[in-house]
Order: sequence, then structure tokens, then C-alpha cells
Amino acid sequence: MVFHTVPNIVQRLFPKRIWSRSPEKNQIYLTFDDGPVPGITDYVLNELAKRNMKATFFMVGDNVGKHPLLAREVCSENHVVANHTFHHLNGWKTKKQEYLNDFLECDRMIQQVLGKQTCLFRPPYGLLTSSQAKEILKTHSIIMWNMLSGDYDLSLNTQDILQKSIEKTTPGSVVLFHDQQKTSSVLPKILPTYLDEIQDQGWETATL
Repeated sequence: MVFHTVPNIVQRLFPKRIWSRSPEKNQIYLTFDDGPVPGITDYVLNELAKRNMKATFFMVGDNVGKHPLLAREVCSENHVVANHTFHHLNGWKTKKQEYLNDFLECDRMIQQVLGKQTCLFRPPYGLLTSSQAKEILKTHSIIMWNMLSGDYDLSLNTQDILQKSIEKTTPGSVVLFHDQQKTSSVLPKILPTYLDEIQDQGWETATL
């Protein structure tokens, strides 16, 4: 089951992680996880450019190394690139030092390919242990989300994904989509209409 909004009790359990932003600025924070992946990351960039919208891309370090030109294109269009581990690890299933090494390897790849240092991190699956988080928080903000689109769940109807995503997005929302192979057939059916709805509501998009 996909929870389009994260229950408040879960957010209160981890107050040092960023779940949303202040609604007062009337802004939406679009985020895309798991790229860069040819055929879908460039599609997302095109849709954002049509509407002059900005987003934050939490990139897998291995994909940055495999597709450096695409990663650079994200930066050249003034989006923000951030750390999503090198191998897309599940923190609950990975020993502390192995996880931290993978996190640092992603940082190094971003620096090597893009010449940028990031201070933003999102754990794959939203899962990491308290000891892993404690170390990462020394140098990075841990960015979660409060609106999960469900675009990765191929059992869901795309119209349901779209309707719920629009319904659950409010000013200040950190919205999570995925620019990965699994969503390549889903995003074209939901992202353009979703972005148009944001625009029609008069909300701005901002990077984290």
C-alpha cells in the first residue's frame, strides 16, 4: 500500500529529518530519486523546462558514473543534485560502515563528475538506522518527503496515482517522484498533468 502522505506520528519520531517546508511561501519542492537514467531523466528535464520549474534530483552515484553527460545536463539547467547513496542501499539491511562508505562514495562521484559538493542526502526506501543517520547528519541534511506519488508501484492505476498526488500536495510539500527505468512508462501519464495542476494553482516550485 502506498501512503501518499506520511503520517504525522512518523514525522515526529524523526524530528531531525526534513519532511516538508513552511507553507507560507506557497512553494512546492519537487524531488526525483534514483537517476540519472537515459530516456526518463531527460524526459523529466524537458517537462520541467516547458514550465520553467525547478527540482532536486537525488542521484545514485553509480548512475552518475554511468551517465555523466545526463547528470551534467541536470546541473546545467539549474536543478539541484543530491546524494542517494552509490548503490541504492537499504540502510536497515546494511552494516553501518558499509552504508557510510557507500554514502561517501556517492559524494565523491558527484564531486568528480559535476564538480559540486552536496549537503543533502535522502536514504533509499527512506530507511536508515539511527547510528547511520547520526553520522550523516554531521555533514548533510537528511531530506525525506511528505507526499509520495507511488509512481514506482506498477500495480497502481495511473489515474489514481495522479488524482491522489494532486489531492495530497499542498504548499510546502516535499513531493517524491522517481526518474528510473521502472517509472519510464508511468511518468509520461502523470507528470505533465500534475505539473500543470501545480501551475494552475499558482504554486511555485523551488529546490531544497
